[in-house]
Amino acid sequence: MDLLEYQGKQLFARHGLNVSDGKPVTTVEDAVEAAAEVGYPVVVKAQVLIGGRGKAGGVKLAADEDELREHAGNILGMDIKGHTVRTLWIEHASDIASEYYASVLLDRSAKRPLVMFSVEGGVDIEEVAEKTPEKLIRHHVDPLTGLTHAEALRVASEGGADADVVEGVADALIALYEVWLQEDATLAEINPLIVTPEREVKALDSKISLDGNALYRHPENQGLSDRENEDPLERRAKEEGVQYVKLDGDIGILGNGAGLVMSTLDVVSQAGGAPANFLDAGGGSNAETIKQAVDLILANEAVKAVLVNIFAGITRCDQVALGLIGAFEQLGVGGKSIPFVVRLDGTNDVEGRRLLAEAALPNVHTAKTMNEAAEKVVALAAGQSVEAGAP
Repeated sequence: MDLLEYQGKQLFARHGLNVSDGKPVTTVEDAVEAAAEVGYPVVVKAQVLIGGRGKAGGVKLAADEDELREHAGNILGMDIKGHTVRTLWIEHASDIASEYYASVLLDRSAKRPLVMFSVEGGVDIEEVAEKTPEKLIRHHVDPLTGLTHAEALRVASEGGADADVVEGVADALIALYEVWLQEDATLAEINPLIVTPEREVKALDSKISLDGNALYRHPENQGLSDRENEDPLERRAKEEGVQYVKLDGDIGILGNGAGLVMSTLDVVSQAGGAPANFLDAGGGSNAETIKQAVDLILANEAVKAVLVNIFAGITRCDQVALGLIGAFEQLGVGGKSIPFVVRLDGTNDVEGRRLLAEAALPNVHTAKTMNEAAEKVVALAAGQSVEAGAP
């Protein structure tokens, strides 16, 4: 789960990182009130989960109320790469002497936390890594001991931080590591980590991704997300406890197990189709789960055909068949003229195929293999006819 800038800064502050005073607002009048509270000059910053806000005009400096009203009015409602700005972060402007970069993430190849630091902040870190790799310090941390003060000092010093702020940078790195560890983050990044003319080290921006599977350990973080720009179908799926990700294609995908669903996406793509979603109904799917999943897939108006690919272990194919039959009856699926291709294999697959054959559902085609199912659903989505297939 990715956090907006101001949400990340709130987490930073909770762990002792130095951040500027600011307030999130959703209206121009609230922005005026917030600016009066934090003090001019202020920076008006669009809150969206996308980079390039400044280049798009989503970050502006306001010296007084007139400028603030102008900038806030222009930025609210702005579209930045498909994200509509509905929230602003009004922050007291900071004087900047230097811009650094700092991050903590998990290096899966090394199986250790990785701390990165560079004095080339304020630009894409990929650009630094490519053009001046010697200016990007990478330090692996022993997860049993964590990032020590001595290690943080060495990273800051070797990274080229000014001598009079090495201690401050080290403290920021330790606090950032604490955020990453204690909040169950997959990424905690500051770009830029600034040094002010008064030699104060401060987080001017934040980029935090939290592990959604660990949110049960952090009830205080449950409500953190960009819900205003969240896809309504993904929000609905989350509320219903369904693993669903909306994609750009027109072929709905329903499977049981993340690995099987990912393989199904690949096979459909190889067959020339474009998946409309990732939907994992889970290893213990039953009739009700299948009905719920079908309803969710068909709520996407872009869907022209649906592939149901079940390899049953704990899941029973007869339950999947009953779920499809119930979906056609209760949701009126047959009346929508959307073709389904169903591949059932594994536990009770013979019974499942028998139930489907007896139900004689309109516009439902069966397939014996995943490749056959993919070819059929791609053809159907393109408006072509296919052989019905034996149950």
